[in-house]
Amino acid sequence: MMRFAPLLLGCLALLSWHDVASAQIELGTRRELFVDDFLIETLDGTQLKMHAPQPLGVVLRFDEPWEGAFCGYVTILQDGPTYRMYYRGLPEAGSDGSSREVTYYAESQDGVNWIKPELGLFEVRGTKQNNVILANAAPVTHNFCPFLDTRDDVPEGERYKALGGTAKSGLIGFTSPDGIHWTRIQKEALFRDTDWVFDSQNVPFWSETENCYVLYYRKSLNGIRAIGRATSPDFHSWSDPVQMTFGDTKPEHLYTNQTRPYFRAPHIYIGVAARFMPGRQVLTAEQAKAINVNPKYFGDISDAVLLTTRGGSRYQRTFMESFIRPGLGIENWVSRTNYPALGIVPTGEDQLSIYVQKNYGQPTARLDRYGLRPDGFVSVNAPYAGGEMVTRSLTFAAEKAGSQRQLRLNFSTSAAGSIRVEIQDAAGKAIDGYALDDCNEIIGDDLQRVVSWKSGSNLAALADRAVRLRFVMHDADLYAIQFE
Repeated sequence: MMRFAPLLLGCLALLSWHDVASAQIELGTRRELFVDDFLIETLDGTQLKMHAPQPLGVVLRFDEPWEGAFCGYVTILQDGPTYRMYYRGLPEAGSDGSSREVTYYAESQDGVNWIKPELGLFEVRGTKQNNVILANAAPVTHNFCPFLDTRDDVPEGERYKALGGTAKSGLIGFTSPDGIHWTRIQKEALFRDTDWVFDSQNVPFWSETENCYVLYYRKSLNGIRAIGRATSPDFHSWSDPVQMTFGDTKPEHLYTNQTRPYFRAPHIYIGVAARFMPGRQVLTAEQAKAINVNPKYFGDISDAVLLTTRGGSRYQRTFMESFIRPGLGIENWVSRTNYPALGIVPTGEDQLSIYVQKNYGQPTARLDRYGLRPDGFVSVNAPYAGGEMVTRSLTFAAEKAGSQRQLRLNFSTSAAGSIRVEIQDAAGKAIDGYALDDCNEIIGDDLQRVVSWKSGSNLAALADRAVRLRFVMHDADLYAIQFE
C-alpha cells in the first residue's frame, strides 16, 4: 500500500483546535459555528446548549418485497436540484456481506417527497421493475457508501465515488458519472486495516479544507466499536490509519459515525453517530412479539449523538447527551433502530433535514425526517438574567472592492431578550466607536442579521486587525457568526 506525505494545508488541519486557538485565529470570511469551543475565550453566565432536531414524519417506507425489515446504512446526497438516497436492502437477517444484500436508490426534488424509480438495471426476486442500482456485488452491497466528489478537476465519469466491503474483503471502490450506474475501480480493495473493521457504514468524502480524500470508518478500541481515519490524495493510495480519540470523555459504542463536512461551513465536519448500547434491553418478549420484531433484535437499544471535528485524529464530544432520542413507542426501543442516515441537507432556506432509520427488524421499517434551523446544532445560550461570551483573538478579511465588511449573526431571542456586541482590541479593551453602549440592540430571530453600531455596520477599518468580540446576551441563543 502506497503512503504519502500530506500537503501543508492538510497537516495544519490535523492540529488540535485547542493548539490552533491558542494563537490568533484568522477567521477570514468563513462562517463559524459554536459546536465546540474553538472561538470561545470565556463564558460568563452563558453556556453551550445543544438543540434537538424536531420530528417531521416518515419520508420512505422499506415496504417493497425486495427491501424489507433490515434495510439500513442510508446515505443522502444533494446534487444541484436533485436529492439522492442510497440504502441497503435485506428482507431477512443474514451475515455481513450476504449475497442477498442489494443497494437501492430513491430520488427527490425537495428532500421531503421521495420516489423509488423503476430503473430496470438488475433482476431481484424475479423482476427488474425495481429501484436497485447494485446487485450480485457482495460484500460491497452490505454497506455501499457513495459521495459526490467536489474536487475541482475530477473527471466527469468519476463525479460519484463509493466504498463498501467487510473486514475480509477490505473496502472496494466504485465510480459513477450519474450516481446510478456504477463501475468497480479495480479488482483489489482500495483500503485495508488489520483491526476488527468495516462491518458498518464507512464514510469517504473529498475535503476542500484538507485538500485530500478523507475516510472515517468502523474500527475497534479494546472491544468497543470505535472510529478510524485515513486520508488519500487520489482515492487510491491511502495513509496509515489512525484511531480517532474523544478527549477525556467516556468511551461508548459508536456503530456508525456519519461524519461529513457541514455544507455551510465545510472546515467543520459534523457527525450524527449511532450510539449503540449492547445488552441494554427495554422490551419484554411479549412486547417484542406484539410489534413483530425479529427475536434477535430487541436485546439492545440505540440513539443518535453529535460529534464534531476540524480534521485530525480527535473528535470533540461537547455533549454526551443524546442528540436525537428514540422517542415514544416501544418500536423505537429495539436493536439497531434510530440509526441516523449519512447526510445533512437543506430542505428550505430556513431548514436542515436529518434522516433517521426507524423500526429496524420490524415489518414497519422506514426512514423518518427531522428538522433543524441552519447552523442550529449548538448555541451560546444566555438565560433571562443574562450573560456574556468573549471570543479569542481573531482577524477577519478586508473588504472586497466596492463592498463592505459586516458582522452577521445567526441568532434568536425571546420578546424580552437581546444581544449586543462589543469589539475589543487583542488586549480586551473596547475599540472607540464599537463599545457595548455603541451597539444597536439586536432582537428577533434571524439567520444573518447584520450587527450595527451608532457609526454604522461597515467594519472595513478593522479588517486584518486583531480583535475580540464580546457578546452580552439576555434570553438569547447565538448559533453562528460570519464576517462578509
